[in-house]
Amino acid sequence: MTLEAQLSKYITKYIQDNHDIDVQSFEFQLTRKEFKGDLTLVVFPLLKHIKTNPVQLGEQIGDYLSKNSSLVSEFNVVKGFLNLSLTEFYFADLVNTMSQDENFGFRKVTPTSQKVMVEYSSPNTNKPLHLGHIRNNLLGFSVAEIQKAAGKHVYKTQIINDRGIHICKSMLAWQKYGDGETPESSGVKGDHLVGRYYVEFDKAYKSEIKNLLKEGKTEEEAKKQAPILLEAQNMLKLWEAGDPEVVKLWKTMNQWVYDGFETTYANLGVDFDKNYYESDTYLLGKDHIKSGLETGVFFTKDDGSVWIDLSDDGLDEKIVLRSDGTAVYMTQDIGTAIQRVTDYDIDEMIYTVGNEQDYHFKVLFLILKKLGFEWAEHLYHLSYGMVDLPSGKMKSREGKVVDADDLIEEMTSTAKSISQELGKLEGYDDDEKNKLYKMIGLGALKYYILKVDPKKRILFDPKESVDFQGNTGPFIQYTYARIQSILRKGKKDSKDLNLSTYEFNSKEKALIKILNQFPELVQQAADQYSPALIANYVYDLVKEFNSFYQNVSILGADEEYQIEFRVELARLVGEVIQKSFKVLGIEVPNQM
Repeated sequence: MTLEAQLSKYITKYIQDNHDIDVQSFEFQLTRKEFKGDLTLVVFPLLKHIKTNPVQLGEQIGDYLSKNSSLVSEFNVVKGFLNLSLTEFYFADLVNTMSQDENFGFRKVTPTSQKVMVEYSSPNTNKPLHLGHIRNNLLGFSVAEIQKAAGKHVYKTQIINDRGIHICKSMLAWQKYGDGETPESSGVKGDHLVGRYYVEFDKAYKSEIKNLLKEGKTEEEAKKQAPILLEAQNMLKLWEAGDPEVVKLWKTMNQWVYDGFETTYANLGVDFDKNYYESDTYLLGKDHIKSGLETGVFFTKDDGSVWIDLSDDGLDEKIVLRSDGTAVYMTQDIGTAIQRVTDYDIDEMIYTVGNEQDYHFKVLFLILKKLGFEWAEHLYHLSYGMVDLPSGKMKSREGKVVDADDLIEEMTSTAKSISQELGKLEGYDDDEKNKLYKMIGLGALKYYILKVDPKKRILFDPKESVDFQGNTGPFIQYTYARIQSILRKGKKDSKDLNLSTYEFNSKEKALIKILNQFPELVQQAADQYSPALIANYVYDLVKEFNSFYQNVSILGADEEYQIEFRVELARLVGEVIQKSFKVLGIEVPNQM
């Protein structure tokens, strides 16, 4: 039972006995640093039940708690705020509870746990992953890990956009200009190789448009009549008709890309339980559209296209089948959602997709509800802002992107140069150094992105992210390594502490209080789909630990029992840092 729940029982009894009113819910907050106390009861909300002076009511409740509860040692009232100082017994009990719970902060998954699917990444097979995909992957993976830590069954998935005109553009350009080039023959990673030909197509397309404009065509005509575009459109028709040569080339080039993606995912430290492919799902949903036509959910226009009218729901009309009977993205998203629930019998689905698709998901979820799927109430669009660079926006067609592989390499290189400047890794061999550079570089990248609320845009600055001071991944990793050094020097078996007579100082209490917030923070981050809550919590924890470290002697304490307790407190901090970084997908080093 939480501290708040324990105190609430006493406060409820006091109000029942003295005012004959049943009040069950109370507002608590941590006591502000400028006031004496550990936890504060906000008295004002009680005034709607009890007509009295807030200071007087606070004094009465505080007096009752200090006399009747073993948790409260003293109190003070500031206006309508009752500041409670907690007993040494409370802090001792907290430390022992945390020390003995190996899963502290995390809930166990049980057979009856909720089943959640998290979709992220969902790339196209015509280009490599870029900086925007990195935010998507890091966010989706972390949200999945946080849901798992909150005690849910989690399935990680992606839908790979492996068909369509954009794929045919890369294929056609390779046919025209590739001269049989392969990843093996060129030494170029498969997704990069295919991406090059996507850029080559765009160059040729623009050149042909320029020529057509010179011949007197309008810009619109030139864009539609460029020969290379007509060839790509014809290739798509051949693919849809199952032409053996086109399908063979499609499978070959897509495999190059899949192999490339796997390397990037491994380097980034993300994984998936199930891949869905658009080539398998683009026909899904059509049967449900037909059923919806029969029940009046959809309607047909004069040209034969099928639509839904959502104007009564504050949205617009939306097409779900073209006049020629072919599917649109909405059709396949309807089908894919239904297929996933069939495959996994999930209770909730989280889509990690940029905020430019906000409207699409409002429509998708509403259509699924209108089709009668009750689980559609439990679909969530994890909408996130774009990632900008000091140099501006990225453009895939022109090859002006920050490539994910290049960025991972650059982060490792930046970590290396900063570590060398600071002389942090003396005495390490080259292999150890290289592992640490990658750990620090990736930790910097992931933390910099995940500490920001998902809804906000990010201006990404690689050098700023690898600072060893301030709210950064390396700063937190360095603190963790420092704690491991303390543990190597201190007594290791400190779990059976006798704290019955221990007098905690203010720095120790501050650390214990912030550690105690961890289980609630994990649940909150799961409920709000926000890794930023965990990232900023662990930064606050590390700041509090560093203040403790600078002001309180750990290994040089006067008494042996103080050393044992403070080493154990450091161990608990290290454990919570490691668990926090685990759900953020970040590794922690034992030495730095």
